[in-house]
Amino acid sequence: MPNSVKIALHGKVFNDEVKPHIKRVVDFLTGSSVELIVSQLFAKKFTESFPEYADFEVFKKLQAEDNVDYLISLGGDGTLLEAVNYVGDLETPILGINTGRLGFLATTPKDKIDKALSDLLKKNYKIDSRALIYLETDSKVFGEKPFALNEFAILKTDSSSMITVHTYVDGEYLNSYWADGLIVATPTGSTGYSLSCGGPIILPHSNNFVITPVSAHNLNVRPLIVSDQSVISFKIEGRSNKFLVSLDSKSHSVDSSIKMSVRKGEFKANLITFDQLNYFDTLRQKLNWGLDLRN
Repeated sequence: MPNSVKIALHGKVFNDEVKPHIKRVVDFLTGSSVELIVSQLFAKKFTESFPEYADFEVFKKLQAEDNVDYLISLGGDGTLLEAVNYVGDLETPILGINTGRLGFLATTPKDKIDKALSDLLKKNYKIDSRALIYLETDSKVFGEKPFALNEFAILKTDSSSMITVHTYVDGEYLNSYWADGLIVATPTGSTGYSLSCGGPIILPHSNNFVITPVSAHNLNVRPLIVSDQSVISFKIEGRSNKFLVSLDSKSHSVDSSIKMSVRKGEFKANLITFDQLNYFDTLRQKLNWGLDLRN
């Protein structure tokens, strides 16, 4: 294998159950003459567990000059969402190895690690490009990372009462949601937080957003699917002047004076997939569709 291949590694969980699988990945890649670079959050536990690999390069955020060919996410879907933040507009292909639980995004199971890595290095894979949601505000709430793969959410604080989210689509008034919050999810995120709040599942390349209220006060208010060419903007009211806004696992407290809108991102997340598993397979397996306990 050419020495020019460079792969970034990121993970969060490093318990005794996960360690052997991480070691398999590292041993396979180093044995294939792959140059590795490790995320800063992962590096400390990584070098403590594998001191023989302590001289790996460490990164805070991938830069173009790092010349990374792939990023491997070692964990569950939450870890892969973090990996998307590391990659950003570089659009570096991401392989999700599922050492976690659900695995909607990190679809490579532990028992397929060697096959997946072999196919990766032989370039026997496909790229599944997923749309991102991008937040625009009048203040840089999320710094250089105002984007998410799954969803944007406006939420009340833990102790506050219901909030009102006045919502506009392309400048036209849509509705005032009296609720605990409001989610705008991408098709990828439609199987996440939005689904748990009663939102529909949207196929990954449907070019839509779904607007889903969280515990709506009016029971006749339902999730709404809109084009991802739309710009969705908000004004928030509540007894408390503080609210939470989140982009996937990132969250910040804001006040009602902030101006916010979301739109489709200008770059995408490129997920690596293999021929043996498609999206419908994932839905059936992860949601236990068709499972009959009598059998």
